[in-house]
Amino acid sequence: MQFKTLYGPVRSGRLGLSLGVDLLGKRICSLDCIYCEVGPTRIHTLERRAYMPARTILEELRSWKSQGLPRPEFITLGGLGEPCLNLELEEIIIGSRTIFPDIPVAVLTNSTLLHDPAVRRELAATQVILPSLDTLVPSEFIKINKPCSGVTLDNITTGLLEFRERYAGRIFLEILLARGINDSEENLARLRDFIPRLKPDRVDVVTMTRPGASPLAKAVDEQTLIAWRTALRGTTKKEGIQQPASIQGQTQDLAQDLATDAQRELVLNSLRRRPQTIDQVREALGLDPAQTRAVFADLTAQGAIQHARELGEDFFQAAP
Repeated sequence: MQFKTLYGPVRSGRLGLSLGVDLLGKRICSLDCIYCEVGPTRIHTLERRAYMPARTILEELRSWKSQGLPRPEFITLGGLGEPCLNLELEEIIIGSRTIFPDIPVAVLTNSTLLHDPAVRRELAATQVILPSLDTLVPSEFIKINKPCSGVTLDNITTGLLEFRERYAGRIFLEILLARGINDSEENLARLRDFIPRLKPDRVDVVTMTRPGASPLAKAVDEQTLIAWRTALRGTTKKEGIQQPASIQGQTQDLAQDLATDAQRELVLNSLRRRPQTIDQVREALGLDPAQTRAVFADLTAQGAIQHARELGEDFFQAAP
């Protein structure tokens, strides 16, 4: 079947082989981050609705399983916007765990809805939450994250702390640095004070590796990343994470048996959600180099994907 909500699996540094689930279907978000790899937010809102029905998502997960497609190490709820905006979040989480009882569920979130007790309760059924918190400086927050009306840093930090108090799973906090915007000493000092209160299991300080929504978003240099990572070392619970065992061999064997149409659809679904290089797609889907080149050439000839040279690499994404 043609999947509307599933993409990948993609290789994640934190979650291993991750099957992405898009809970929005469109670029619907409470933030409009200048670095967002899926492009500018189209619907800027805090309103929770069933943007992508739970029944559609769960039907596709059942189909993925029944077809014997690549088995992921995590089911990761995210997609084109903020997944917690989906009013059927709890049904999707519970349904995902029922369909894949031995695969943990993770949620990517920008943290803007964690002040809502209902959202915190719904997320409690997950095994891992990956919240982002790029800055605690209000002027930087406006510039890099561009929040919609009703979103405040106070609500975000309060929500994170209240969620941590009762959450039994793991929290992997992400901080994305954009050059000249949120890489300030003031932000570093505020985060260094806040993170020990949150007690995340892991903190990832990253920068842009893919094209962003705005040309204002520029990657910081390696020296800055090292300095921030060093400064924030020791602020976590120090439990870390045992990286999931690789199942690349299993995935590759399975992918080689897929029909060409299925290969094209898997690649296209992945590129609909995020720009990627050929090697990133090849590694995530377990295709051999020749298969991958053939699929990319076919999709390019059809006008289904487009190419851009960014950050010194060749990225592809689905055509609008």
